[in-house]
Amino acid sequence: MALLIHLKTVSELRGRGDRIAKVTFRGQSFYSRVLENCEDVADFDETFRWPVASSIDRNEMLEIQVFNYSKVFSNKLIGTFRMVLQKVVEESHVEVTDTLIDDNNAIIKTSLCVEVRYQATDGTVGSWDDGDFLGDESLQEEEKDSQETDGLLPGSRPSSRPPGEKSFRRAGRSVFSAMKLGKNRSHKEETQRPDEPAVLEMEDLDHLAIRLGDGLDPDSVSLASVTALTTNVSNKRSKPDIKMEPSAGRPMDYQVSITVIEARQLVGLNMDPVVCVEVGDDKKYTSMKESTNCPYYNEYFVFDFHVSPDVMFDKIIKISVIHSKNLLRSGTLVGSFKMDVGTVYSQPEHQFHHKWAILSDPDDISSGLKGYVKCDVAVVGKGDNIKTPHKANETDEDDIEGNLLLPEGVPPERQWARFYVKIYRAEGLPRMNTSLMANVKKAFIGENKDLVDPYVQVFFAGQKGKTSVQKSSYEPLWNEQVVFTDLFPPLCKRMKVQIRDSDKVNDVAIGTHFIDLRKISNDGDKGFLPTLGPAWVNMYGSTRNYTLLDEHQDLNEGLGEGVSFRARLLLGLAVEILDTSNPELTSSTEVQVEQATPISESCAGKMEEFFLFGAFLEASMIDRRNGDKPITFEVTIGNYGNEIDGLSRPQRPQPRKEPGDEEEVDLIQNSSDDEASDGGDLASVSSTPPMRPLVTDRNYFHLPYLERKPCIYIKSWWPDQRRRLYNASIMDHIADKLEEGLNDVQEMIKTEKFYPERRLRGVLEELSCGCCRFLSLADKDQGHSSRTRLDRERLKSCMRELESMGQQARTLRAQVKRHTVRDKLRLCQNFLQKLRFLADEPQHSIPDIFIWMMSNNKRIAYARVPSKDLLFSIVEEETGKDCAKVKTLFLKLPGKRGFGSAGWTVQAKVELYLWLGLSKQRKDFLCGLPCGFQEVKAAQGLGLHAFPPVSLVYTKKQTFQLRAHMYQARSLFAADSSGLSDPFARVFFINQSQCTEVLNETLCPTWDQMLVFDNLELYGEAHELRDDPPIIVIEIYDQDSMGKADFMGRTFAKPLVKMADEAYCPPRFPPQLEYYQIYRGNATAGDLLAAFELLQRLLRRCRVLCNGGPSSHSTGEVVVNMEPEVPIKKLETMVKLDATSEAVVKVDVAEEEKEKKKKKKGTAEEPEEEEPDESMLDWWSKYFASIDTMKEQLRQQEPSGIDLEEKEEVDNTEGLKGSVKGKEKARAAKEEKRKKTQSSGSGQGSDAPEKKKPKIDELKVYPKELECEFDNFEDWLHTFNLLRGKTGDDEDGSTEEERIVGRFKGSLCVYKVPLPEDVSREAGYDPTYGMFQGIPSNDPINVLVRVYVVRATDLHPADINGKADPYIAIRLGKTDIRDKENYISKQLNPVFGKSFDIEASFPMESMLTVAVYDWDLVGTDDLIGETKIDLENRFYSKHRATCGIAQTYSTHGYNIWRDPMKPSQILTRLCKDSKVDGPHFGPPGRVKVANRVFTGPSEIEDENGQRKPTDEHVALSALRHWEDIPRAGCRLVPEHVETRPLLNPDKPGIEQGRLELWVDMFPMDMPAPGTPLDISPRKPKKYELRVIIWNTDEVVLEDDDFFTGEKSSDIFVRGWLKGQQEDKQDTDVHYHSLTGEGNFNWRYLFPFDYLAAEERIVISKKESMFSWDETEYKIPARLTLQIWDADHFSADDFLGAIELDLNRFPRGAKTAKQCTMEMATGEVDVPLVSIFKQKRVKGWWPLLARNENDEFELTGKVEAELHLLTAEEAEKNPVGLARNEPDPLEKPNRPDTAFVWFLNPLKSIKYLICTRYKWLIIKIVLALLGLLMLGLFLYSLPGYMVKKLLGA
Repeated sequence: MALLIHLKTVSELRGRGDRIAKVTFRGQSFYSRVLENCEDVADFDETFRWPVASSIDRNEMLEIQVFNYSKVFSNKLIGTFRMVLQKVVEESHVEVTDTLIDDNNAIIKTSLCVEVRYQATDGTVGSWDDGDFLGDESLQEEEKDSQETDGLLPGSRPSSRPPGEKSFRRAGRSVFSAMKLGKNRSHKEETQRPDEPAVLEMEDLDHLAIRLGDGLDPDSVSLASVTALTTNVSNKRSKPDIKMEPSAGRPMDYQVSITVIEARQLVGLNMDPVVCVEVGDDKKYTSMKESTNCPYYNEYFVFDFHVSPDVMFDKIIKISVIHSKNLLRSGTLVGSFKMDVGTVYSQPEHQFHHKWAILSDPDDISSGLKGYVKCDVAVVGKGDNIKTPHKANETDEDDIEGNLLLPEGVPPERQWARFYVKIYRAEGLPRMNTSLMANVKKAFIGENKDLVDPYVQVFFAGQKGKTSVQKSSYEPLWNEQVVFTDLFPPLCKRMKVQIRDSDKVNDVAIGTHFIDLRKISNDGDKGFLPTLGPAWVNMYGSTRNYTLLDEHQDLNEGLGEGVSFRARLLLGLAVEILDTSNPELTSSTEVQVEQATPISESCAGKMEEFFLFGAFLEASMIDRRNGDKPITFEVTIGNYGNEIDGLSRPQRPQPRKEPGDEEEVDLIQNSSDDEASDGGDLASVSSTPPMRPLVTDRNYFHLPYLERKPCIYIKSWWPDQRRRLYNASIMDHIADKLEEGLNDVQEMIKTEKFYPERRLRGVLEELSCGCCRFLSLADKDQGHSSRTRLDRERLKSCMRELESMGQQARTLRAQVKRHTVRDKLRLCQNFLQKLRFLADEPQHSIPDIFIWMMSNNKRIAYARVPSKDLLFSIVEEETGKDCAKVKTLFLKLPGKRGFGSAGWTVQAKVELYLWLGLSKQRKDFLCGLPCGFQEVKAAQGLGLHAFPPVSLVYTKKQTFQLRAHMYQARSLFAADSSGLSDPFARVFFINQSQCTEVLNETLCPTWDQMLVFDNLELYGEAHELRDDPPIIVIEIYDQDSMGKADFMGRTFAKPLVKMADEAYCPPRFPPQLEYYQIYRGNATAGDLLAAFELLQRLLRRCRVLCNGGPSSHSTGEVVVNMEPEVPIKKLETMVKLDATSEAVVKVDVAEEEKEKKKKKKGTAEEPEEEEPDESMLDWWSKYFASIDTMKEQLRQQEPSGIDLEEKEEVDNTEGLKGSVKGKEKARAAKEEKRKKTQSSGSGQGSDAPEKKKPKIDELKVYPKELECEFDNFEDWLHTFNLLRGKTGDDEDGSTEEERIVGRFKGSLCVYKVPLPEDVSREAGYDPTYGMFQGIPSNDPINVLVRVYVVRATDLHPADINGKADPYIAIRLGKTDIRDKENYISKQLNPVFGKSFDIEASFPMESMLTVAVYDWDLVGTDDLIGETKIDLENRFYSKHRATCGIAQTYSTHGYNIWRDPMKPSQILTRLCKDSKVDGPHFGPPGRVKVANRVFTGPSEIEDENGQRKPTDEHVALSALRHWEDIPRAGCRLVPEHVETRPLLNPDKPGIEQGRLELWVDMFPMDMPAPGTPLDISPRKPKKYELRVIIWNTDEVVLEDDDFFTGEKSSDIFVRGWLKGQQEDKQDTDVHYHSLTGEGNFNWRYLFPFDYLAAEERIVISKKESMFSWDETEYKIPARLTLQIWDADHFSADDFLGAIELDLNRFPRGAKTAKQCTMEMATGEVDVPLVSIFKQKRVKGWWPLLARNENDEFELTGKVEAELHLLTAEEAEKNPVGLARNEPDPLEKPNRPDTAFVWFLNPLKSIKYLICTRYKWLIIKIVLALLGLLMLGLFLYSLPGYMVKKLLGA
């Protein structure tokens, strides 16, 4: 299965030079070594080998290129040789001599001689013997070659192969690389051969790497090909897993915090909304807001959970809005939104901040959206650090569409979809005979029915549906489907399918399966909707021994790892997107259950017979607590092999083999006698014979298998879905290789070895080759009848993903340079995650294999092996990674018993060989066993080749001696209460164990002891044992004087093996000490430094050896190389600037002043923008201005940061383009919107923000602790915690915090002597201090500490009402200040604004604790959270954290200089301390420090406006740029406010809120500082808003007249200032308006308190009659006006409303005609005004309501006048409410019908007739007159005519 190329010579070369050859096959290239100074013949004589997994096609090409090699320039191509492999494929061995061709395909003289051999995978072509292949010279060359490269490689060491063993260059797949448990030291420590230089110099390295790489550039060399030189490896063992303890299923602390801020656009008229927040089964409600569609809440809810992660992430968060809920009725649901906790947790920072949840009505899916709720949702686990965006005054009008509460990539318009979960049938259910009645029945009636009544229950998105119950059936048949209706894509990741047993008392779960929707769908361009099956899924849970109370019932619910097979279920899943406009749709989302169409037997795959074989080679380390009764091991696959209720035959008849069966090709046995025997009578053997254990030592037994190894074999029948497992295996292989490579690279970076980038390039090369292999292999079996849609879609998407991954890996490989290694490593980690995700197959086929240890018929411990890891395939890459390998398994306790310390100890260690495959492919099922055995078969199998053995007897055994050189361990866990341990190590090898001595009171024991294990008998061939010895287990214990030793951790190692015929000499021996990582449970528990060697003993020499024979002189010789892991560099980094180079830093303020003046001139027409008045400004102005700046910076960082990342990703990958474009579009749209809102905002024109900036001096607001910005202030002073007490188990909730009993502070520095020139030559250099020059003395020093606490945000509620009453407590040394009387009632975001002065003396009192407590009327106050600040580090830091450096220097006003030292004094002091030349104050406005010149203003204004000359401004300018000073410079702490998380020891690691504060420190021996700054919270300013309602117009008419049927309305207007519904005011009623016109002349008065900086109205009120004191609320300033229709006997009808935000509302229209609906909806650009700037506004505003179709319609217009006055102005100029005195408004001029019509019927009728029918009456009168005239005319016509005729 390999292609070998032997490149002999290249002749007829021109000139003289260095030559190198490159051989390429299937995209994998190898370089030869460089031949130096060749003339016309280059004698390469090298062999290259490619293991090939798929047969070589006759059209494939081999390419050889010959180059002139250059160290400096790129290699120059001489010529190329290409060869089609047709002849090779036919004949298997070809020798060719041919000429080369140049770049232009012209033949050149140079010729080459090459030999090619090929052995096909199926053995049809070629078999060779190594002898005729390589001459001995080439072998040595090869040896040397591998030696050199090994120096480069982590994880390989020079090997001396025994003579006669040949070695080839291995390519492509490195055959399972050695178990790299120990981390080899770097090449410098490798003991060299005598003829090699002692250290590989850089040039050699370059040289070598170039020889391996393409071209010169050391930055493009990669080490994939080198890695392939795996020495000392064989194929027979797979890696054991070192982490033991199950972490799944173990409960942890979680906190879900949800802030409901407000709701908008709720559908419905005049509602009283309440928001209900539900997490899992916990519900909490906000308060009710009356008659509003856009309520503002700002209420914070916290839910605490202590459950396992699986349960937590499946909980549903549901936010619903309920209309008019009260004590008596539950209210009606307006709409709801749901999402699972896992979705929130997988967000960046585990949170959604200020996002809008879309509400939809689950009972009516055709109705569209029902409104939005703005909320923050965060999920915090223990130890998660959440960065909440800064809680500042958020005034930005939100663009709702751009900030929806949806994860990235989910479209904002989600559609309704139906999820059909089809349940067909189940098999292999356990007998749930737990009900006593059943047993009684059985006894009396002899009724023998199946004792289980199964049904299936499906949970999804907070709903559940269940199938019918199938009575008494082990193989129930349902054919039903459960239908869920939910929005797609759903925001719930998993669906839970559970088989349950129906029981009259309580139903229990039989087994649970989770369907992860992300694995069965794909949302890309070529994505597919979730689909699954029909496929079998396997369920695992508790063991199948039936007792009344199952202690592992949790496992059946899906919590934790199942320990036994429970059942399998045939199910399918399909999704259909609904067309909601279709009238036939049932619009409810209730779960429905309906019949599903049955499917054929074979659709899940053709039943095939599988064969599982296992051989137990060793069973040791059996826990002695299990007793010494005989022990047996049971292996099961599904229910096959299970002794209690297992199956030995398939449930369905075994299909007859038809001729021409697809697998017939692989049939192995064709001889008739084998075939006959093979079918029927192979009874499975699933357990080893019972055997009594023998004692190994105090803790463990072992089973004495010796040379007789028991075997098991099981035949089982499963649907043939191997392709799924094969594809998963290929991906697993790629991922394993990638992971190993990345670990190597990380290790190289960590230990600072050379060239990690080359290794990374190699890793990427391997990855891209692996991806190509996947593409060629995965596409087989296309026509398989039982492939489901998911199989096809998954294959497509996996191929797409791997193809793009391969391309990205190639692109990345080119980009890996020395300085980018770390970034690229991160990108590679993403590949690894993606591969692991893709490899997890959602449709199961063969169940996992369980190995149980039974003692005395009790199940004790188990191991579980996935079937895909054991599955055999004839293609190497598809074979499972543990198939036909010896696997070391550590058995563990089932379920909860394995948690905590019980899970740390090994129950048993088993060396087990396993093989699983189709029965007809089982020819080679023994091929991977260590050689040298004879098979022992059962009676009926004697003489049959294919019959599996019941045991193996090893005839070959070797005797060895193991030497364990136990040097030392470090960083062990503390096992005693003293904080130390008494450690000793116990070494186990096969069935022997030995201990080191006990060293007392240490965590870093140096035993320096050799343990010798003599007469170890190992079974098998000698050469195999050399390459693949068994593993050694080392356990570390703590010796206790009383009781048993405590377990402290374990690690594994492989010994270095020396056979009897090898010499004990370098380079392999004596072995190197290596570090081995120790684990306890899943936690790392230190490192062991040791070396292990296994020496073969030949029996005849035994006597000599005992007398200290030839090799005894080296027993103690172990090379100890104590290189520290990471070389420590000197802490300061030196920045060198030439003494001559002068740099000038200018801070020119004059320009800004000019600019300001210009701007002021330019904007004269906007009077509101003048300079703020100094006297008006206070500290808070500065604070809020700073917060705005910080938010602006964050906002700019966001897009730019993302763009950078995206650019980088786009460079790396062509494949990501589509998704990136989409993102960018969305972002561009958002930016556009933001710009618009900014430009339209505040009516100040678009450049308002820029103009505002320079006016107020700012400070720096850090959104995190100050320590994060300045490296914990450990620039020279480091803090080491002193611990006492035991190291707890990570998950017990015990943290290191509780063990701290003190801190050691100091500085450690390792440096070379003598010191470098530049240090020792400095002025004032003191040789006794070495590197520590200029460090302050540690004499006690008294300090005044001034703590300013600004405010707290998001405190954890402490009272039942979901609020808290916080106050501040401060502790420092013996001082304890509790500010209890100033608690703030019912607030989770309190503004404290206080400062505290404390005197302290360092170093005794340096830990400052600032805590927030909750005040309680009765009982003790509860701690909400606290934060600790180490003041000493700050005080002594070079960053000068005593008092922040302000932005500007002023001697008065809000920005007064706080430090008692002026800037010039500070600068002088700094220069002196750090030995810097200066400061030289030159001409005014200049100062020179070292070789830097700083400039700045030279005058200062005092309080009276007098200008005086000063140096302070330039000194400050120098201080603000102190980091630019050469050598001594570093950033100085600016004036700041830091944000610190509050933590509570009871809930370790979970933030309980944040506190904003800063600390100033002043040494007492310096001048005293001034009075503290006043930062007390601003008092809200009192205002009065006067609103006059003049008229209304075009109001919709609601009422029909009783008599005349005409439309009219009785209009009145209601108004209130948002949130103060109790202050709502109504006008009088304008009765019977027939035209929608109303006249009122009515005045409202709204007094309110307002905080201008936060743009909030402040209300203080008692929450209820029982409240102790008033609670303060802050709400936005919004005026609501509504029009109503008054009714006498029924409730008034709501007609329409408008809400005006007093800070920015549309300017009113001049006339009613110009007033349109768009003014309120924002569809037209109306100038926005602020009542606080305009003071008086009058105009017409539209009033809107929603119609049946949920769209806005205009329902009226109101003419109003708003007038804002401060409380003082209002007092001076009082007015009356309504139309009262003083300053009354005149009565409105209303038509008379306003009087009730029944008081004056005639009058109203007259009015009715006159108004309505006036023109009609006139017309009728005119017509009647006309008719009358006509009648008179006709009447008088005859008489008149007679008169005329007669002439009378």
